[in-house]
Amino acid sequence: MIQRTLLPALFVFSFALCVFAAEPPEAQHILATLKPRHPRLLIDMAGFDALRERVKTDDRLKAWVHDVIDDADQLLGAKPVYYHLPDGKRLLSVSRAVVERSYELAFAYRMTGEKKYADRLWTEMRTVCAFDDWHPPHFLDTAEMTHGVAIAYDWLYDVWTPEQRKTMREAIARMGLTPALKYYREHTWWANVEHNWNQVCNGGETVGALAIGDEEPALAGEILAAAVRSVPKAMASYEPDGAWGEGPSYWGYATSYNTLMVAALDSALGTDFDLSEEHGYTLTALFPMYMTGPTGLTFNYSDAHPTMRTSPCLLWLAHRYDEPAAAWWGIHRMSPTVQSILWYRGDGQSPDALHLPLDRYWRGSEVVSFRTSWTDPQAMYFAMQAGSNRVNHNHLDLGSFVLDALGERWAMDLGSDNYNMPDYFGSKRYTYYRLRAEAHNTLVMNPDEGPDQNPRATAKIAAFSTNDDLGRAVADLTPAYDEAAKSVTRTVVFDRKSNQITLDDAIDPKAKTDLWWFVTTEATVELTDGDRTALLHRNDQTMRVTLIEPADAKFEVRSAEPLPTSPNPSMQATNDEARKLTIHTSIDKLTKISVRFEPVRK
Repeated sequence: MIQRTLLPALFVFSFALCVFAAEPPEAQHILATLKPRHPRLLIDMAGFDALRERVKTDDRLKAWVHDVIDDADQLLGAKPVYYHLPDGKRLLSVSRAVVERSYELAFAYRMTGEKKYADRLWTEMRTVCAFDDWHPPHFLDTAEMTHGVAIAYDWLYDVWTPEQRKTMREAIARMGLTPALKYYREHTWWANVEHNWNQVCNGGETVGALAIGDEEPALAGEILAAAVRSVPKAMASYEPDGAWGEGPSYWGYATSYNTLMVAALDSALGTDFDLSEEHGYTLTALFPMYMTGPTGLTFNYSDAHPTMRTSPCLLWLAHRYDEPAAAWWGIHRMSPTVQSILWYRGDGQSPDALHLPLDRYWRGSEVVSFRTSWTDPQAMYFAMQAGSNRVNHNHLDLGSFVLDALGERWAMDLGSDNYNMPDYFGSKRYTYYRLRAEAHNTLVMNPDEGPDQNPRATAKIAAFSTNDDLGRAVADLTPAYDEAAKSVTRTVVFDRKSNQITLDDAIDPKAKTDLWWFVTTEATVELTDGDRTALLHRNDQTMRVTLIEPADAKFEVRSAEPLPTSPNPSMQATNDEARKLTIHTSIDKLTKISVRFEPVRK
C-alpha cells in the first residue's frame, strides 16, 4: 500500500527504504531509472517494430490499425483546434481533440513512416503551444492537454527539430506542470480528493513529467513524486471489490487515466511504485461488464450515461490481472483506438466458457446485478444500488434499479442533466428533477418536505445470495428515509427458473406518510385488471408488471416531470419520451409493496 501522507522529504525517503520497498523516492531521485531514449510513454521503438510485425499475422489488429490510419488521413485536411470554451466554462473538448489527434497522427507516422502525419501533428502542436494557457481554472482541461502534447513530443521526438522540441517542452513545463505545483504543495482540491479528478489530473501530469523528465528534472521530479503519493487517495475508492461509486461512465474516465498513469510509469521508469497492486484496482476489470445489460446499456446511476464507450484500459487490466472474460467483453464492444491497439493481447474467452457467475454484489459501492445469460441479447437483467448519496456526481437514487429483457430496457435511469445549470454541483443540485429520487426507480416519502432522500445517507446491501435458479438481494434503505420511516427495505428476487423478478418494499413509517413508488420507462403503458396490471409495450415486445400488494393500491401513469409540490427550476432537460409507472398511497403502519415483472415471450 502506498503511503498516503506527504511527510518531510528526508523522513519519507528513509522510512520508505525501511518499510515500503516501492515507495517513491525523493523528487530528485525519482527519475533515476528514467529511460533515456524516446519514445518511452506506453511503448518504445522496439514495441512499434514488434507491432508492425504482429499486424502481418493478426487480422483483428490489422483492421484496427487500418481504421486508425484512416482516421489520421481524415485529420490531414482538418483545421487545427483553437482556444475557446464551447460551454463557457471548459476547454475540455479542445484538450480531448488534441489527445485524440496526437495519438492518431503520431501512431500513423510510426506505422507508415509518412512525413505528412508528422507535419500535420506539428501544425496542431504549434497551435496549442501558442495558447496563453491550458485553462487551469478547470484543471481537467490542463491535464488532458498536457497528456496530448506529451504523447506528440515523446512519440515523434526524433522527428522534431530542436526548436520544435523546445517549443513543446516549454509549453508542457509552463502550461502543464507548473500550474499543478500549488495543488501538490498545498495538498488541495484534486490532489486530495477521492474521485475521478484525482486520477485524470495526476495521470495527465505524470505523462507530461515523464516526457520531459531528463530535460526538466527538478520540475518533473517534484510532479512525479507528488502524483504517486496523491493517486492512492482515489484508488482507495475501488475498495474492496473494484466498483466505482460515480457510476460506470466515470469508472471509464477515472480508470482510463489511472491506467495511463500506471502504464506510463512502468514503461518510462520500469516501476509503478506498486500502484498496480492496490487491491481494489486489481479487481476492477469485471465491474463494467456487470454494470452493462444485454441491451448494451449500463446501469447509469449517479451522473453516468446509459451508453458508454468501452475504454481501452480494459484490455490493459484484463492482461495485467488475467481476466480473459474482460478482454473478450471489451473487444466485442470497443471502437479501435491507438491505446486499444497497444494493449490488445488476443481475444480472451467468453464469460460463458469461463463459467463467470451471472450475479454479483459489489461491496463499497453497494451495487448488485443479476442476469440470465452473458451472451443472449434477449436475456433478463436487473441491477440495483444502495450506496451513498455523498459520492461525487451522486443523485438521490438509493434503491434505484434498471431492468432489461427481450432486447429492451424497461426500467431506465434518465441520467444526468446539463452541468452548466446554476449550482448543478452546489446548493441547487437537488432542485433539479433528474437528480431527485422522484426521477428514479425508487421510493419517495412526503415529497413536499424538502429533499426526497437524505443527501447524507449511506445505505447497504444487507443480504445477497445466488444460485443457478435464483438471485436475491436486500437493500436496507432506512438511512435514505430516516426522517419519515423507522425502517425501509427493498428486496429483489430474480427467478431464472420462472423468468420473473419480484420487488418487495417494506416501509415502517414514523407517522402518517405520503408514499410514492416510481418506475421510469420509455415503453407505452397499458393498464388492465382494475389498474393492478401494467403491460409495457416497446418495439413489438411486452413486459407484464403485476401489483401484488397492497390489495387496495393500483397503478397510474404519470409524466416524467416533478410532482406539483417539488422544485421545478427552468433550463432542465425535457423527458418527453419517458413516463412513470406509479403507485401512490398513504400509510401509517408497516406496509409492503410487492410488484412482479415478467417478460411476455411470444
